Amino acid sequence: MVVTVVNEAGELGVFVAYDVVLGVDNTRYTAELEEEISLAVAEVRQTLSLETLKDHPVVRAYRDFYWRVLGIDPTKQRPAQEALLRRVLRGEPLPRISPVVDAGNAASVKYMVPIGLYDLAKIRGGVLRIRMSRKGEVFRPIGGSPYELDNQIVLASDSQILHVYPYRDSVETKIDPSTRDVLVVVAGVRGVEEERLVKTAYYLRKLLSLLGGAAPGEVRLV
Repeated sequence: MVVTVVNEAGELGVFVAYDVVLGVDNTRYTAELEEEISLAVAEVRQTLSLETLKDHPVVRAYRDFYWRVLGIDPTKQRPAQEALLRRVLRGEPLPRISPVVDAGNAASVKYMVPIGLYDLAKIRGGVLRIRMSRKGEVFRPIGGSPYELDNQIVLASDSQILHVYPYRDSVETKIDPSTRDVLVVVAGVRGVEEERLVKTAYYLRKLLSLLGGAAPGEVRLV
């Protein structure tokens, strides 16, 4: 699997770290994964506060991207990782969805960046591009109705829209209990260090290894 960023999207400050992890078991939690999730939540609560979260440079970078590039008010539609961070800082647990998705959420709050997880078996094509959507393209979001895209940044193959950048994934490639092989995409924006994305991907690789996953290559940054 290859992910590339088309020039037009790259000029908007978009970049990603991505990884492929094979052979996960998404039907059972392990004690080791539960411990790692608890540690990630505890670290967030020890190092961040609800009152000052919006002023953190990483949070600020994604908020600025929402305002300036996407035209979205981030106080009304919060970046996914900020919504998770606020939940944790209010004393609530991370949502429980499945072992793989929960591992992704733990990595997302630990490093404060959004992460997309995709079932490799459901992706049509071996090359994915982060590009601007084309006229007439339709997106089928998880938990929502299909809608036509209007010049939005997307992660796509030649025949599928996997993701609207950097906040919504498609039902077509969603993780489910049968998922064995996972594409991990950590979404970056201008103002966020490349190293943070790479560290996030390697940390998530570690968590997925606790579910039996193994990565055949290195994390790639594009």
